[in-house]
Amino acid sequence: MLEFYQKVRKHSEFLCSNLIIEDYGVQPSLEVSPPKWHLAHTTWFFETFILKPYFRGYQEFHPDFAYLFNSYYQSLGDRNPRTNRAILSRPSVEEVYQYRKHIDLNMVQFLNRVSEKDLEELLILGLNHEQQHQELLITDIKSILSLNLNPPAVLEIGENKSFPSNQNWISIPSGIYSIGHQGKNFHWDNELGVHQQYLEKFEIQDRLVNNAEFLEFIEDGGYQDFNYWHDEAWTWLKENQIEYPLYWYKKEGHWMHYALHGLEKINPMSPVTHISYYEAYAFAMWKGFRLPTEFEWEIASNHFNWGERWEWTQSAYLPYPGFTKAPGALGEYNGKFMVNQMVLRGSSIATPAGHSRKTYRNFFPASTRWQFSGIRLAQ
Repeated sequence: MLEFYQKVRKHSEFLCSNLIIEDYGVQPSLEVSPPKWHLAHTTWFFETFILKPYFRGYQEFHPDFAYLFNSYYQSLGDRNPRTNRAILSRPSVEEVYQYRKHIDLNMVQFLNRVSEKDLEELLILGLNHEQQHQELLITDIKSILSLNLNPPAVLEIGENKSFPSNQNWISIPSGIYSIGHQGKNFHWDNELGVHQQYLEKFEIQDRLVNNAEFLEFIEDGGYQDFNYWHDEAWTWLKENQIEYPLYWYKKEGHWMHYALHGLEKINPMSPVTHISYYEAYAFAMWKGFRLPTEFEWEIASNHFNWGERWEWTQSAYLPYPGFTKAPGALGEYNGKFMVNQMVLRGSSIATPAGHSRKTYRNFFPASTRWQFSGIRLAQ
């Protein structure tokens, strides 16, 4: 467990290793958090939920950090508003790294003194929480750096690799299927409880929609035809002047996009990414198909490869039958967000290794584009 802890903690810092100091404090939109905040918040989690309540004699690093780096746990007291995360020049980046070192040294001492089994569940929760923030850290860094006149190359994660163009439909018979997480390995509470779901016969594609296919949608006027869009989506489209996926650019007659390894031509055979639910739905309508439900995706996922893009489903993020929130602050983790969100399934190239499973339920508002999100069609 100690080895797992150290590996996860080091990886967060590795993701920031090519940043300059000025990159750490930028927040270009409400959905994005500064890298400095991510590094501190994930550290605050271990201090708040493990060291303070369980490590006798632990000395708090700084009395203001509980206010500055609490995210949304209202039961833990007041917190710095999300909109203000980027306006604070202090604490410095150097002090945040000192904070991480302080917590890590104390966590090592603590884990060497107690039985891992005593707090294993809470520790694993904290490490999975940090892995979630590693994914957000990657997407937030990309959002921040994309705003530069010449966006820099800082990280290679395989954003533009090619995939086969051949495509098959996988047929799933109608029937009653078990949905939800089963087993003793780690899972979030929103993956429980296991329940029966009747599904009509359906078909689902064995690969993701690629850039070449999405470019056909663009060139056919898909962004200009209201017939493919929800009314709310059409308003969003016009108000924000959306005409192509996030990070795409037209330069000297060529479609380009910004990846974390630099600005480059779009690879037609790479899965389209940084797509909102609105755009995924409109593309499916244009093709004459639809998005799968999250239940269809879960049952069919054993029959295709996944993990390159978070995949939009047409399911709203709602509790499973029998869902109950955990007591205390940790009960605020998932349940409080079960409104006005759509479910994504799978994982993405930004997801840490070992952090994904077929029952994982990611969720974001329908307009969200800064994640590595993609499209798989169903009928």
